[in-house]
Amino acid sequence: MNKVLLHIEGLAVFAFSLYFYWLNDLSWLLFLLLILAPDLSMAGYMINNRIGALIYNIFHTYTLSLLTILLGWLLSAPTVLAVGLIWTAHIGMDRMAGYGLKFPSDFKHNHLNQM
Repeated sequence: MNKVLLHIEGLAVFAFSLYFYWLNDLSWLLFLLLILAPDLSMAGYMINNRIGALIYNIFHTYTLSLLTILLGWLLSAPTVLAVGLIWTAHIGMDRMAGYGLKFPSDFKHNHLNQM
């Protein structure tokens, strides 16, 4: 049941991110260009699993993406706001699909498949 709730939570985050992106009339071209950008953090796995998991997890937690949204909103900076919303949408999309935070043991070993 917990796993299902986390997938639903991911769907909700993804949907709300899209809604606020649309509400702020931001560039959909930018959205398409950046929606998979956080996955570039997987490059850390070329070093080793521990570094890869650390870098991946930093880019796949909501803290930095939400701070980016807040910064864009406070500074009235639409591009910064767009990046934060795209980043948050990406994380929600990943959670919805079952991709979670990584454990250093293996790339496929994440917090969602532990449930």
